[in-house]
Amino acid sequence: MNLKKQLATKNECYIIGHEMTPIGIMWHSTGANNPFLKRYVQPDDGLLGKNIYNNSWNNFRPSGRQVCCHAFIGKLQDGCIATYQTLPWDMVGWHSGSGNKGCANRLGYIGFEICEDNTKDKNYAMAVYKEAVEFSAYLCKQYKLDPLGKNVIIDHAEGARLGIASNHGDVRHWLGKYGITLDKMRKDIAAEMTPTPKPTPGDTLYRVQVGAFRVKSNADNYAAQIKKAGFDAYVVTAQAKAPDKPKPVPAIKKGDRVTVREGAKTYTGGILQGWVYTTTFDVLEVPRGNRIVIGLKGQVTAAMQEKDLVKV
Repeated sequence: MNLKKQLATKNECYIIGHEMTPIGIMWHSTGANNPFLKRYVQPDDGLLGKNIYNNSWNNFRPSGRQVCCHAFIGKLQDGCIATYQTLPWDMVGWHSGSGNKGCANRLGYIGFEICEDNTKDKNYAMAVYKEAVEFSAYLCKQYKLDPLGKNVIIDHAEGARLGIASNHGDVRHWLGKYGITLDKMRKDIAAEMTPTPKPTPGDTLYRVQVGAFRVKSNADNYAAQIKKAGFDAYVVTAQAKAPDKPKPVPAIKKGDRVTVREGAKTYTGGILQGWVYTTTFDVLEVPRGNRIVIGLKGQVTAAMQEKDLVKV
């Protein structure tokens, strides 16, 4: 999890600031093709990037609506995935709307939005899903919530079905394309909360090698995730090394033994007899350029190009 904080202090929801006791977590997705956090979270902290349209949710009523969630998950300016807290976790958010049985906001649901893209990029979907699972596990630990408990982990679509949210289909209209169900969300969060046993003296240890990162923050974030799981991780700086140049093939010289490549012709383009391709010759002369004279027992057989000869 790459959690950061940028509270939406200009939003009407934050200004009113009603308190709540968290009882569950509601997942949302934004429903717009824009995976970048800067669209919703401002001001720029040097990682988000600047929203030049000033239409983030850090406004009194974004686009004239009374909306505000507790966090957003999406891309930073450099493409890394991150979570940004926008409301205190124990403050009533404005993310669910109401149904015929009440309002998840007032009931105590922490709500976060995942920034959608065009919903066709599986790699991005899985990256934000992983972040959302880790973030949900973090909140469940903090507020002692059981993710496998009844209606503790829901999405907006499930909230609508339960009658405590407005009629929306997120997040499973998107993540459901990749096999994400509520049952899977809950089980993955529970698994994330299960501590990983630390190695003890005498254990057999296995080192895992991963690829190099070009961006230091990506390497640091990856190492932090490994450490969180209970394992050692180190970021080592190294310069990229140019591939070794192939060693030059030794030039043919007088006295070498060679064979003739199948189908080769003489230096001047003449046709060779078949037995030449199955015979080993002596190099008699290397007079100039790539012209090589070959023969048997001191007698000249042919003049050849160097590329058509193979040293033996």
